[in-house]
This record gives sequence, C-alpha cells and structure tokens, in this order.
Amino acid sequence: MEHDEIKVKKSGSLGRFFKRTVAVVTTAAVFGGVAGGVFNLVAKDKLKGNEKSSIGSIVNEAVNDIETVEKEKSSDNNDGVIQTVTTNENTNIEKGTLDVSDIVENAMPSIVAINVKATKQVDQGMFGTYEYEASGAGSGFIIGENDDELLIATNNHVVSSADTVSVEFIDGESCDAKVKGLDSGYDVAVVAVPLENIPANTREKIKIAKLGSSDELKVGEQVVVIGNALGYGQSVTTGIVSAKERTTTTNDLPLIQTDAAINPGNSGGAMLNMKGEVVGINSSKYASTEVEGVCYAIPISEVNDIINSLSLKETRDKVDEKYRASLGIKCGTITSEIAEMYGVPEGVLVSEVIDGSAAKNAGIKKNYIITGFDGQRITSAEQLIEILEYYRAGEQVEVKVQYLEDDEYVEKTIPVVLGRKN
Repeated sequence: MEHDEIKVKKSGSLGRFFKRTVAVVTTAAVFGGVAGGVFNLVAKDKLKGNEKSSIGSIVNEAVNDIETVEKEKSSDNNDGVIQTVTTNENTNIEKGTLDVSDIVENAMPSIVAINVKATKQVDQGMFGTYEYEASGAGSGFIIGENDDELLIATNNHVVSSADTVSVEFIDGESCDAKVKGLDSGYDVAVVAVPLENIPANTREKIKIAKLGSSDELKVGEQVVVIGNALGYGQSVTTGIVSAKERTTTTNDLPLIQTDAAINPGNSGGAMLNMKGEVVGINSSKYASTEVEGVCYAIPISEVNDIINSLSLKETRDKVDEKYRASLGIKCGTITSEIAEMYGVPEGVLVSEVIDGSAAKNAGIKKNYIITGFDGQRITSAEQLIEILEYYRAGEQVEVKVQYLEDDEYVEKTIPVVLGRKN
C-alpha cells in the first residue's frame, strides 16, 4: 500500500528525526542506538498559530490551608467534612491536598517504564543500505486486566514502530509485552503483558491507576507528571494547568497545556490531579530556545472510549514481512482540518485501487474513504499501514468505508480477504 503525501506527517517512534531552526513540537519519547547515544524524537510539525500563553494563576497554599482549617472547625455539619478518595490500597488522600509526595506514593505502583527496540534501515545511496538496532524509552500506566493480560495505556508514537516491547514495573521487574491496539490520530495505544509472565511478588506491588475527569480541570489547577524521563527511570515533575484545548498538529485532539516539565521518555506517562487521578497522558512539548514551560498532555476524558476499544482487541504479534497482508491501494490521509474545511469524512482516501488486489476483489473503489479496519477507527494512512503489520495475507477483515452518493456520504462495511504485501 502506497502512501501519498496528502497530510502533514506526525512524528513516529523510531528513526524519524527532523532538524528545525525554529520552535517545534517534540514528542516526549527518547531513543538511541545500541552502540550508545540518546536522541530526542522531534516532530516535523510546528505549533499552529505560534500562540503565546501566560503561565496562569499560581496556586496559593496559604488559602488552601485556611480553607482546610475552616472545614475541620465545621465538622458538626456535612459541609465541613473533608472529602476523601479511596485508592486500591485503601489509602485516603484529602481532596485538595498540595502534598505531592502523597500523590506520588499512591500513584507510582500504577506507572510503568516502556522500552522498545526496532531494526532500522539506512539508505546510503550508491553504497546500498545497512541495518542497525535502535532502542527507545517511554512510559505508560496500568488501566486494567482481563482474564489473561495486564493492560497498559501509552502513546502511539512510543510503540508503533517497535519490533519488541518490554514493560518495567515499580519493583524493577521487566516483562515482555505486545501491542494490543493503536490510534495514531489521538496518539494513544494499549499494550498487554501476559499475567502468567508477571511474578507473584510483582503483582502484589502494582495496581490499576484511578482515572479522573479532564473535563473538570481548571486553568491554574496543580498537576503532577510522572514518567520515565530520558529513559533513566521514573521521575516526578509538578506544575499547573496553563491552558486547556490547545491545538497542535501532533494530535487530532485539543490538548492540556502545562508548565510541568514533560521530557523525552515521559511520553505515555500519567498527568495526575491533586486527588491522584489520571487526567492526562503526557505527549509532547514546545521546544525552542525562546520558549520555556510549554508542554502538552492528552485529555483522558477525550480518549477513554478509544482506550477501552483498543483494550478489547485481539492481541497480535507483528507478522513476518514475507507473510504480511496488503489491501492493494494507493492512499492519503484526510486530516481533521481537511475534513472540516471540505465537509468530507476524516480517514484514508483511496486514490487508486490496484488491479487484482484484495481491495479490488472486495469492491473498494477510488475515492472511497476508509474510516475503520477490523473494528478499529482509522484516521490516517500511517495508522492503516502500522495496523496491517499485524495481519497475515489470507485473513478476512471488515473494512468500514464512506463514499459519496447523491451528494451525501454513506457508510458501508465491506468484508475483505487480505492479499500479500509485494
């Protein structure tokens, strides 16, 4: 499947490094080769509008302390009772506390480090190509488990290009993991670790993260960020919500802006409110010598449904390239901006259908827009290519498309027997 350059590319996880002389949005993942060295993964896209934002109001500890005292004095009525949130370990955290150490102690067992490896190929022109193994680091947090697997949320750009994925828990135990589902448009992914591979003593120390509501966040509210910064292991930074609904070209969603440091390796980690609830997924930062403290997180409330959907997918291994599936189309991405501008569905535009291909045999036609594949939402050609790496030729899947009929787009689900990648 060929990919036409209809969209502005997002940064991926491994081997996509772009130099910029102006401010850029950089994803918070860190990568290096096996021979040594660490690289910052830099997104090609610049921040839309180059907006300048104020840091926002500073949280006043003294005011909160006074409010807490007043509540304790009024304990003879319901309004004066300090509300608590009970965690999985039955540890109570007072609502509105500013003691970051309590938040971190309670949340750390649900945060993981994610390490990835991939074989990269470098084209040397007349001298041919050579391969090398690249390694990368990111973060994630535990969102649940099914009968067989522990489920972890992270960023798509952390794991999408990986050949192997491993997860390191709070006690230092490392386990192999598999990518369960990807969504490049929202930059989220779910990875799974077989429960049988996690030692019993490790299972006793880890726990599921408590999810909160990003919709309820207020500008100026304090937040805590935890992640595998620079690949050195878990570290903590703190700041405030500087702004909400910030638009960048690295994500289809408006993001949470914060002055809490989000550095390479933090990608996929948790942004927590002061009740210890996950309200965001660390994603990227605005990098420039003229800019400081402009970092971004994906609002958890906006991706809950996507994460749940990815968690229900069948866990697959990447297929050897000689057996890998293909649709047999040339395509390009209709971004959310293009979709809004021209009144067309967001997804993958089919620009050509190859004769004798799986798509041709199934009845997919030129100008169809692919919006779903095997039950998964499709927003970009890059995402579709990444997903096909997990499917074998000969498998049958359902492909959801939209096409123009009587000046209106209609939706149709088409069964497709996948062909073999040439």
